[in-house]
Amino acid sequence: MNKCMIIGNLTRDPELSTTNSGISLCRFSVAVSRKFANADGERETDFLNVIVWRGLAENCHKYLKKGSKVCVCGSIQTRNFEAQDGTKRYITEIVADDVEFLNRAGSGDEGAVVKENGAAETSAPVTKLEPIDDDDLPF
Repeated sequence: MNKCMIIGNLTRDPELSTTNSGISLCRFSVAVSRKFANADGERETDFLNVIVWRGLAENCHKYLKKGSKVCVCGSIQTRNFEAQDGTKRYITEIVADDVEFLNRAGSGDEGAVVKENGAAETSAPVTKLEPIDDDDLPF
């Protein structure tokens, strides 16, 4: 099984492009802090490349920016290519199935979950709750 889940912050604004056949793709990098400190007492950070496709790509480009906190669920993919100087290069990236926007309410961005089909489910923060009398409850 090839499944991963990461939570971190975008290190740069997402870059949107399209393939020759018109399919949207978006690339960004997520900084993820390690759980434990190293021998010097410092927590190290990994910078993981993420790629998203189609409607999900367009929504990530529209709603995310550098510093946005996200949860990315997907699979790890590796590929290689030959560089212009003739050396073989390897790339490891996460191909996202789902991206959840984790920005807090009041930060200017509403929370949203974006699924692989590109549908965004947003949730507005509750601002005021009114008390309900027990006699008004339907049960």
